[in-house]
Order: sequence, then C-alpha cells, then structure tokens
Amino acid sequence: MPLRKVYMDHSATTFVDQAVLEKMLPFFSEKYGNPNSVHAWGREVRSSVEEARMNVARLVNAEPREILFTGGGSEADNLAIKGVAENLGEKGRHLVTTAIEHHAVLDTFKWLGKHGYDVTILPVDGEGLVDLDEFRNALRPDTILASVMYANNEVGTIQPIHEMGSICREKGILFHTDAVQAAGHIPIDVKELPVDLLTMAAHKMYGPKGVGALYVRKGVRIAPLVHGGGQEFGLRSGTENTAGLVGFGAAAELALKRIESGEIEEERRLRDLLIDGLLLRIEDSSLTGHRTLRLPFHASFCIRYIEGEAMLLRLDFAGIGASSGSACTSGSLEPSYVLLAMGLDHATAHGSLRLTLGKDTSEEDIAYILETLPPIVQTLRAMSPFKKNS
Repeated sequence: MPLRKVYMDHSATTFVDQAVLEKMLPFFSEKYGNPNSVHAWGREVRSSVEEARMNVARLVNAEPREILFTGGGSEADNLAIKGVAENLGEKGRHLVTTAIEHHAVLDTFKWLGKHGYDVTILPVDGEGLVDLDEFRNALRPDTILASVMYANNEVGTIQPIHEMGSICREKGILFHTDAVQAAGHIPIDVKELPVDLLTMAAHKMYGPKGVGALYVRKGVRIAPLVHGGGQEFGLRSGTENTAGLVGFGAAAELALKRIESGEIEEERRLRDLLIDGLLLRIEDSSLTGHRTLRLPFHASFCIRYIEGEAMLLRLDFAGIGASSGSACTSGSLEPSYVLLAMGLDHATAHGSLRLTLGKDTSEEDIAYILETLPPIVQTLRAMSPFKKNS
C-alpha cells in the first residue's frame, strides 16, 4: 500500500494553485513585453500588472496606489522599516518592536540599532501576546515607528493590532505590521485597521515565491531601498517580475473569495480537531500560542521529553511534512527564540512541533496524523535523554 502523503507545513509555503499557474504561464512566453515600454507589447503587460495590483489591494481593502510590489515579504519588511527610519531619522531615532517578530523584522531593527537608532524590543506573555500597557509605555516623543506582526508564524497567535495601531495614531507614530501569515487567510480591512504599513507575501496564499507587497497608507512617505529605473512609484526600482505579479494578483483574488465564502471555517474546524485530538492522545503535550486568538489553519505544540528534529524526521518517513517552527531557521539546532521569549525552558522548546493546514487538508489527513504521531512520540521518549523521571 503506498505511503500516505500529508503536507502540514503551509506556514512555510503553499503550492501554487492551478488557476494561478494558468494565469501566469502566458507571461513566460507570448506576453513578454516590458511593462515600462510604451508600445503594444509593454502596454499589454502593464495592464496585467495593474490588474494584479488591484486584486491585491482588494484583498485588504486598500487603494491600488497604496500597494507596492516587492521581491517577497522580507524585502517588504525591510522597505517599510528602513524606509521610515531613513525618511524620519531627523524627527526621532527611537523604534519599537517585539521579541517574537520574524527575522526580517527583528534583524532589521537590530541592524538599525547598530547604526544610530535606539531600539526597544518588547517581551510577550506565555501565549505570545504583547501587553497593551507595556506597548503604550514603550512609546516616546522621539519614537518614529512601531512594528508588530499581525500573527506569529511559529505559534499562530494573533496580536491586538487594531488597539496597537490606535495607540500609535493617538501619538502620531507610524505603525507597521508584518501580515505575511495572516493576509489571504483572515479578513483584513486597512480602511478600518489603523495601520500605516502592512506586509504580504504571495507564496503564503497559493501564489508564487519571490513576490511580495507592501501596503503604504496614502500620505505616508518612505525612502526607497533600491535606486534605478523608478518603478513602483519610485520606491522599488527594477523591471517587474510580471509573471510573479500576475500570479500574486490571481492568488489574492482566490483568497478573498475563500474568506468571503466562509471556507476558512472548515480549516478552523479541522485545526481544532487536530489540537484536541493530539492533546488527548499524547501525555505531557501542550499547545503553544493562544487557544482562540490564533490563525485558523495553525496548530503548534511542545511535546516534552523528546527532541523535535528526531520527531520531524520520523514524521517525514511516515509521509507527513511538518516543522519545528520557522522554515527560515529550521536548520538551526538551537531552540526557537519565539518559544524562549514566551518563557519556555530549553528542553521543552526543543520538543516543538508546528502543523499548519491547507485548503486541501482533509479530515482523513488529520486522522492519519493522530494515528501516526503518538507511537512516534512513545518510541522517541523511550530513548530520549530528556525522558521523564519516574
């Protein structure tokens, strides 16, 4: 009997939807014009790029002019943070972020900290939430930017972004959120949400890799990172990746339809089935992140007295693709900095497991995981140096 294959690492990346791929394919061959050219070939492609911009804008209820295309979420984060720091550096040099941000944000803040900026990194509680009073108290007269991720990639916790944005707006401070994990999966409306900059990535919503976007609220000014031909309203030079942008637009259009149809509620149901089933079947296991304020497709755990990498290898051998946290740092043998920031000890953090569902995940897939994982844990605990004292 062939091995069942169950991909449960959709927080790391998703497959390109067939409908998205079909939209992209002509731009590798017959629709090859440079979108910056004035002739018919260029105008045809420019029209498709602007249609994609409109679709990405609709996903978060922005104006098309407020969407800047980039080469991915990490670039968009860098453009937002460094772009504000460069533009407002004479007004103030203080920046605020949190200890559990993606490295694209956290490392950028640390880099700015080495180049004359004062950076405050806020702690989180045991569920990965930032305390609103601590956030408010961290803001100073010389604060020019705060950046807090919409939802965490490792534990799925959704932050009180609306409240944080409101605090920043009261104080005249720009607010950025990395929404790479959230955009395309939960409703986001930037006309209602008090954010000034918001990051998205196509490959997290069944689009191509290497394509991202930065929402920049009308009236907010940032400095470019890349200089050259002046594309993307002068803020991101370089000939556009037209096939990728068209794919992003198509993926955003499909994502909005899934959200509006309520399809994400089925993901939430299966997620809860997985969470409840795993905690019931595996002793000394615990959910990481907030139980209800979490992404609808995201389940993450710590399973005590085992080593996470060994668990991932055994799951892979059984046909289950999972992660121990961020795909960007999963090659590291160090425990997750996110889990350590949440107060977990090193031994417990080493037993982390992230299982993130996709739109094609079935109840049979969940049942297979719940059947397969407990004996793997039992086997690993029998040989583990972290084994429970009897």
